[in-house]
Amino acid sequence: MRPTVHDIAAAAGVSLATVDRVLNQRPGVRHVTREKVETAIRQLGYVRDVAAANLAKGRTYPLVFILPASDNSFMHGLNAEIRQAILRSPAERTDIRTIEVPAFDPAALVAVLEGLSREKPCGIAMVATDAPEVRAVVDRLVRASFPIVTLVSDLTGSLRHHYAGVENIAAGRTAARLLGRFLGPRKGEIAVLAGSMLVRDHRERLEGFTSVMAEEFPDLAILPVLEGRDDPEIAHMLVAEALGNADIIGVYSLGAGNRGLIRALKEKAVDRTLTVIAHELTAHTRAALIDNTIDAILNQDAGHEVRSAIRVLKAKADGLAVIEAQERIRLDIFLKDNLP
Repeated sequence: MRPTVHDIAAAAGVSLATVDRVLNQRPGVRHVTREKVETAIRQLGYVRDVAAANLAKGRTYPLVFILPASDNSFMHGLNAEIRQAILRSPAERTDIRTIEVPAFDPAALVAVLEGLSREKPCGIAMVATDAPEVRAVVDRLVRASFPIVTLVSDLTGSLRHHYAGVENIAAGRTAARLLGRFLGPRKGEIAVLAGSMLVRDHRERLEGFTSVMAEEFPDLAILPVLEGRDDPEIAHMLVAEALGNADIIGVYSLGAGNRGLIRALKEKAVDRTLTVIAHELTAHTRAALIDNTIDAILNQDAGHEVRSAIRVLKAKADGLAVIEAQERIRLDIFLKDNLP
């Protein structure tokens, strides 16, 4: 059985009130008595249940999620998961709010983070734009004891506490292997659609993708990346123009602009020799998978990412360890045959 405060009191020969004062670092305890209690705690191996203590105190955790304001279906889904977390707030003792910033705008993200440094929330979860000025303000906040979790897109090299998202280089490698296997011995060119190379998740997916393509499918040439800026109209225009190239036999969408991609693919419906791999299972990509416009979807669980970010931020606020295995975000591969 786990030792209790009663065990500590008995071992130290003090009252429960004295143990409570020591555990909560309140005054009114003589130095020698405090040492007796602390010695008993060490000898018994007592580990305080911080969560239960906070519940008894009625503590609430104010948390902030910073998301890009864009017409991106996955980000809409992420926002919906945060709204579900807000509905669970009374049970989880959280006070969650969302701040949207313009997508791919490091200065706007820095301004929001600097504003939050004056509000002092218990934790911040953010979809990171990978820029030196963002990394600098994150490091400054972490040094000032702000728990920070990156969400979906990481900020590698910063002092952030945790990343809630899939391993993106592995995701890109997986996409390359699927596309290469689907195309078999065919030779041709591959179009790649991204939101922006300013976000690390897209850069890492591209890194993994190009690595496997070069190593194992040298007859498939990767064209310069099309950056749709998370705008379906821009993505449609870029993809439609690219598909005018008769040598393109495959498309890899790194995770943004899929509605524009799907529209351009449907306009080219006469040619279903095109193989398409995309990221994120949304209503639009699900329908495109079912009608054979897209061949495979790589997906990350937005709900798991939001719940993971909340757990980690609360643990960091309480000074508790994070259970890494619980927070690992898996990459799912969906064909039309195994849709959930």
